[in-house]
Amino acid sequence: MPQLRASVLCLLCTFPVLLAATPASEPSQPAPNPVQALIEHYSTDRDLLATVYKDPLSPTTRARFQSFNAEWSRQLASVDFASLDQEGKVDYLLLKNHIAREQHGQALAAAQWKQVEPLLPIAADIFALEDARRSIERPDPEKTAALFTALSAKLAESRKALEKQPLDASARPSRIDAWRAADDLDQLRDQVKHWFDFYNGYDPIFSWWVQMPYKQLDTGMKDYATFLREKIAGVAADDKTTVVGTPVGRQALLDQLADEMIPYTPEELIAMARTEMDWCKRQMLLASREMGYGDDWHKALEAVKSHYVEPGKQPELIHTLALEGEQFVQKNQLVTVPDLAREGWTMEMMSPERQLVNPFFTGGDTISVSFPTDTMTFDQRRMSLRGNNISFAHATVFHELIPGHWLQEYSTMRYRPYRQLFSTGFWIEGNALYWEMVFWDHGFNTTPEQRVGALFWRMHRCARIIFSLEFHLGQMTPEQAIDLLVNDVGHERDNAIAEVRRSFNGSYDPLYQSAYLVGGMQFRALHRQLVDSGKMTDRQFNDAVLHENMMPLELLRALLTNQPLTPDYKPAWHFLNEIPAH
Repeated sequence: MPQLRASVLCLLCTFPVLLAATPASEPSQPAPNPVQALIEHYSTDRDLLATVYKDPLSPTTRARFQSFNAEWSRQLASVDFASLDQEGKVDYLLLKNHIAREQHGQALAAAQWKQVEPLLPIAADIFALEDARRSIERPDPEKTAALFTALSAKLAESRKALEKQPLDASARPSRIDAWRAADDLDQLRDQVKHWFDFYNGYDPIFSWWVQMPYKQLDTGMKDYATFLREKIAGVAADDKTTVVGTPVGRQALLDQLADEMIPYTPEELIAMARTEMDWCKRQMLLASREMGYGDDWHKALEAVKSHYVEPGKQPELIHTLALEGEQFVQKNQLVTVPDLAREGWTMEMMSPERQLVNPFFTGGDTISVSFPTDTMTFDQRRMSLRGNNISFAHATVFHELIPGHWLQEYSTMRYRPYRQLFSTGFWIEGNALYWEMVFWDHGFNTTPEQRVGALFWRMHRCARIIFSLEFHLGQMTPEQAIDLLVNDVGHERDNAIAEVRRSFNGSYDPLYQSAYLVGGMQFRALHRQLVDSGKMTDRQFNDAVLHENMMPLELLRALLTNQPLTPDYKPAWHFLNEIPAH
């Protein structure tokens, strides 16, 4: 649910109006602590720089943000940590950890760029153009025309050199590097267009000299990107099944796990996911037997998939299931649901294009419903109907709305909104997945068909950890990941392809797909520590989670348990040890 961050930012402008309408029964805003102002200042400055340095590939952009984070690291070190209260100490550690996360991300991006840079011989010249424009240095039209002509020639030479290389040449670029270079070249092409449009028509001499060479360069960049994708990466333009991604390697995964304050290795998380998958399959067998299919749970799953609403009625189903989820948490006194939150979400239908990477609905303030359209082939429609069946939807509509992503969004706009800077999938997706576990424990799934639907998604989360981490460790290919989803989880193949494509196409960071179940386990362990022990009620715990806003779960635990903290605090919460075995 990566849309949460953008939606939150978009809706901030309505905050005063919404707050005024908030019922008086909701908690008042907490008093600010000294570090809050630093975080707000950092966020404002960072957003400002992002409007000036827009190209993430540029060395200038990378250097500017490196110096920015280094300066803020020095400022933060000057704060008297011992004088802060618990909220202030947590905010200190949140900002410190965020800066480290940014620095790790910059280092990874620089390393990945270094791999593809030889395939993009014109990049340095394009970066220089943008640097000069930012400094308001008027270009020499005749020299620019000559430069663009030379850049077109460079691309042609690079293509000829690659075409001459034997397929088994050691120097030949890898499929992954070629694919990534093509994507980066698309960004460079957009940047050149923006640069050209800045001058074209406003400077008649510029247009006279540069217009034709620019068109030639634009065509050359487009053709070269196509060549890299089709001839080097081996993916044809009409290929809708092949998935290409970039494994980041074990050290990058360890760095990112450290940034998330998770003291486990990728291998330990994979082992946890396999154990959880085994439990899911045992539960699947119980439901399958109850449905009359014996130990062939695949047949039970097929029966569930065949039970879907007819075309045109999916919005009604989603609305009914959304109300059911709201009423369930209120009946069981699990979390506070303000009247305005119940009123404030909307629904839209997902486009066929977006369904290529999002085969299921997504949520937040708007639930986007994935369902077949009249533009799809017969097979595509059947797969979409089966993949969005009634039991699957029953298990996840509340994940997207209330008490899941929409209630998260509603709350994070109102309580400590400055902490939205520390958005993490382990909080966002982990909390929504935690609610799936809570609903299971409280008997929300009353029929074996509903339990099959819920278990399908739990197995899906297990598989996400396995295939995403093994892929980034270099132990699994995208094709093997697709097969895992089809054979071990029961996905429709087109839906499995879409799921793997969106996992590896760069839209998500390498740990995002692991965040669902791992974050859910963290919330489950924290609930056991605070609620099962009798220290808090369910409502108190779940309200506190929402009112403290987003952060790594280790620091949320430290905050809610008043754990002693130091400026050099290191993660040490082995939460898997605190969850009882199934």
